Amino acid sequence: MTIGILKESGSENRVAMLPLEIASIKKLGVEVIIEKKAGEKAFITDNDYNTCGSVVAERSEVIQKSDLLLSVNPPLSDEVSVFREGQVLCCSLNPVENREWLEKIRLQGVTLLALDIVPRTTRAQAMDILSSMATVSGYKAVLDAASMLPRFFPMFMSAAGTIKPAKVLILGAGVAGLQAIAVARKLGASVEVFDVRSAVKEEVKSLGGNFIGVEGAKEDASAGGYAVEQSDDFKRKQQELIQQRAIVADVVIATAQIPGKKAPVLLLKETVGSMKPGSVIIDLAASTGGNCELTQNGKTVVVNGVKILGKSDYPSDMPTDASKMFGSNIVNLLKIMINKEGKLFLNMEDDIIHGTTAVQNKEYVSQRVKQMLNIK
Repeated sequence: MTIGILKESGSENRVAMLPLEIASIKKLGVEVIIEKKAGEKAFITDNDYNTCGSVVAERSEVIQKSDLLLSVNPPLSDEVSVFREGQVLCCSLNPVENREWLEKIRLQGVTLLALDIVPRTTRAQAMDILSSMATVSGYKAVLDAASMLPRFFPMFMSAAGTIKPAKVLILGAGVAGLQAIAVARKLGASVEVFDVRSAVKEEVKSLGGNFIGVEGAKEDASAGGYAVEQSDDFKRKQQELIQQRAIVADVVIATAQIPGKKAPVLLLKETVGSMKPGSVIIDLAASTGGNCELTQNGKTVVVNGVKILGKSDYPSDMPTDASKMFGSNIVNLLKIMINKEGKLFLNMEDDIIHGTTAVQNKEYVSQRVKQMLNIK
C-alpha cells in the first residue's frame, strides 16, 4: 500500500507528517510518497523526507499513486475528479463549513476519514487531533495576550512599589482552556475560569484556576465531553456573570465552542464597552463566529481601548511541533487500520474507524456527521 502526503495550500504552515512519524509508519510495511516542498513551511526539507525513506514527487503523481492520502486540511484546491473511486482521504474536515465539498467527495466514491470527528473515548485519545491542536492554541493565546497587554502578568515587589498580578478570565475549560490556565499561572497571573460543565471544576482547581459557574447548566453524557446548547434563562444568567468578571479582567481568553454549531456569544459589545482600556481579548472561536460579539476572524480590532484578536489558526503559527503532534495522532490511527500484510483494512466494526469515517461507498457513515448536517 502507498500512502501519499499532500502539501497544504494558502496560509497553512503545517504538514500532515514529519520524517520521524513517516519512519514509524514505514515499519508497518507501507510505502510513502510526499509532495515536493510539503514540509517547507514547517522547516522540513525534501531531503529530510528522502532520508527517512519516502519518495518526493509532484502533486499529480502523489494523488495518482496513493491508496491513502493524508493532509491537514481538506484539499479544496483540487478538482474532486482527480481523486478516484475507492481512494481514501484522511484529513480534518469541519463538516458544516465544507458540506458541499464533502457531498462531491461522497458522489465521487472516495472514502473520507475526518480526523476532527475521531470519537472522544479513552482508547482514541492518542488519535485526537482536536486536543493536540487545542493544546497549541491555548499556549500561544496566552503568550500573545501577555505581549499585547500594557502591563506585567506576574506580581512584582520592588523599591518602586508593588505591581499586582494581571487578572485573566478564561471562557471554556476544554483542552485549550486548561492549557491557557497552566501557562497564565506559570506567568504569574491570577486566573478565573468559566465553563458550563461542572465536571471540569477539579481540573481547573488543580491547575491553580478559580472556577466560576452558573447553577443549572444542562449537560449531556452523549456529547463526548463537549459543551451543549443551554436554555435561554441559563444564557442570561451566564452573560450577567461573565460581564461581572470581564469588566475587572485584564485579559479574556475565549475558547468555548460547540461542534457543528455557531460558537456561543459570551461577551456582548456592552461588556467590552465596560472593560478597562488596554485590556485584551483573544477569541479562539473566531472561525465559528466567536465568543465575543465584536470578534472578526483573522483580525485585531480595538473598541474603547480594548484589543480583540480573533484567531483560530494558532497551530499554523507553531508548524514544527504542531505537525509533530498532528502526525503522531495519524500514526496511532493508522496502526489500527493497517493489517500485518501492510494493507489498509477499514473495519467498520471498530468504533473508532466507524466514527471517523465521514463517507464511504457513496454513503454517509459517521453518526456525528449525519447529526451535524441533519442527514437522516
